[in-house]
Amino acid sequence: MGDEKRLTVGQRTAITLTLDAEGGDHAPDEVVAGALSAAAPELRVLLVGRPEVLEPLLDGADASNVEVIPSASVISSDDEPATAVKNMLDSSIVIGARTVADGRSQGFVSAGSTGAMLAAGLLLIKRMQGVRRPAIVTVLPGVVGPVVLLDAGANADCRPEHLVEFGALGTAYGRTVLGLDAPRVGLLNIGEEAGKGSELARAAHELLSRSGLRFVGNVEGRDLLGDSADVVVTDGFTGNVALKVLEGCASSIFGRMRAAAGASSRAKVGGLLLRPALRSMKAGMDPEEYGGTYLLGVRGLVVICHGNASRKAIANALRFGADALRKGVLEGVTSELGGSGVGEETAPY
Repeated sequence: MGDEKRLTVGQRTAITLTLDAEGGDHAPDEVVAGALSAAAPELRVLLVGRPEVLEPLLDGADASNVEVIPSASVISSDDEPATAVKNMLDSSIVIGARTVADGRSQGFVSAGSTGAMLAAGLLLIKRMQGVRRPAIVTVLPGVVGPVVLLDAGANADCRPEHLVEFGALGTAYGRTVLGLDAPRVGLLNIGEEAGKGSELARAAHELLSRSGLRFVGNVEGRDLLGDSADVVVTDGFTGNVALKVLEGCASSIFGRMRAAAGASSRAKVGGLLLRPALRSMKAGMDPEEYGGTYLLGVRGLVVICHGNASRKAIANALRFGADALRKGVLEGVTSELGGSGVGEETAPY
């Protein structure tokens, strides 16, 4: 298993991340290719999987910054997440999460079961002091600049105080990773007025208004990608639906544009002229550019990739994760919450 010692402060400029080689639709080939693409002296990758499967994929490649950590089983999307994490101790997700819990790694990346990744984050890596509900953070391609959306799926049922905590987590991410001095926090809602929305939204609005965060009020769905706020908070059910609607709309629009560009000779000429601009726009909206979403609020960075993640997405997830750690995102969360321990409660798993 290698050196079990914890990473020292002096070693933290050289980031070590763990990657689940068995997770995702295209594992292990694409995952291993992504690891080899991202691995470097400043980014060491612990690749978790079956050695007899991984080692042939590493043959002939420069794997000097990659270490194989043996595992024997895989948690599937059909397995009940918390039960699987508790019982499948030889699985790639459990072993990967333990490398973070034991201090061998500073973060864990996987395109495997999202539920199992959430359960492993909460049960094995555990919550940071002062965090009651870790949240999934995703970065959306806003019209003016990136928009941080959370929670994007970790907590389907929330209380108003959880949304305030999400605002603090998003603010920490905006400050440390995006370099924003004072991120504007908005509440996803069905109208701009303070009295709009569900009971949860109205109560959260009141708490956010006196939270000390730079709260700018409600943000309607149509303004989510606009310049209304830098951080938008909501419950995990609504956030996940909003994220998937955006992804589906983007895919549909680009598909229709491709079809329209080939509909006639005149359209083909126009399509050729527009192609460079459209490629640039598509790149800016491509979720593979960020690689995945982040579970913030646990004692290490957990990156959850799409199940169909390509080698490009895996490599970018590793690079963006390492960059976030170098910028001090975990320390930023502690600072934003004041390290005050705002109360303990039963986790959602």
